[in-house]
Amino acid sequence: MKHEGKCAFPFRYKRRTFYSCIRSSSKHDWCSLNKTYQGYWKYCGKQDIADCAFPFWYKRMIYRECTDDGNLFGKKWCSLTQNFNKDGIWRYCD
Repeated sequence: MKHEGKCAFPFRYKRRTFYSCIRSSSKHDWCSLNKTYQGYWKYCGKQDIADCAFPFWYKRMIYRECTDDGNLFGKKWCSLTQNFNKDGIWRYCD
């Protein structure tokens, strides 16, 4: 059932955890409006990005803002969980 609202990141869907919009069973990116998918969802727009998890652990340092460390293109990024070393989940920063 499509609704309006804020994406609930991270959310659980089909026994997996998602930290950003997904394209599962759809031609367009979508997200759950509940932490555990309960049939409430919406199509994602540019404003629907997961929040950075500050502070986060990367290699042997703790970061409190986006960094370009480790990025081959010099683009700033952040972790979507507090332990990038363990989870490896990230996104580019604006």
